[in-house]
Amino acid sequence: MERRNGGTVGRYTTGARINHWITAGSLVLMALSGLALFHPSLFFLTHLFGGGQSTRIIHPWIGVVLFFGFAGLFIRFWAYNLWNRDDTQWMKQSGDVINAREEKLPEIGRYNAGQKLVFWAMTLLIAVLFLSGIVLWDTYFHAYFTIGQKRLAAVVHAFAAVITILVWIVHVYAAIWVKGTVRAMTRGSVTGGWAWRHHRKWLREVVQKR
Repeated sequence: MERRNGGTVGRYTTGARINHWITAGSLVLMALSGLALFHPSLFFLTHLFGGGQSTRIIHPWIGVVLFFGFAGLFIRFWAYNLWNRDDTQWMKQSGDVINAREEKLPEIGRYNAGQKLVFWAMTLLIAVLFLSGIVLWDTYFHAYFTIGQKRLAAVVHAFAAVITILVWIVHVYAAIWVKGTVRAMTRGSVTGGWAWRHHRKWLREVVQKR
């Protein structure tokens, strides 16, 4: 395998990478436009979208792109993110994870427990953002919900948005912290050494299929 692929292992297809970056881009735009509407001190961010009125118009449509973009990722990867015993053990040995003592951890499949938690957290949060956003989208749905429901949706939407941003920060930090990870979503492949160190069980599965 190494001779044929120059020491690399394919991890993501071109379609998966495009899907990921559309989702990532829409999430960043969603956060910026949402923060611009969240508090007066952040209103200056509306200049990125052509002013306050255009920001209010664009924001929910970005949310639609985010929802369907993540839906594509969910369909692609949900099966790989199902929890198993190795994930529970990985969490118990979080000290070894933080201190990079991966030789003491159980062999990991395509995703480790931390990645799976991020995946399921994003699944729940984006669903909550989308549903609460529908309630707040007066242009099309103002007649379907009461004032009380809209007030509740506004609180839920804001809370979910803050948690989503925090989870996104953790995701980005982890991708940068574990050297070689970003390569997977830019080139579609990882080095054999990276795969052996971080996702050994997955690497074995890839080799067996070949």
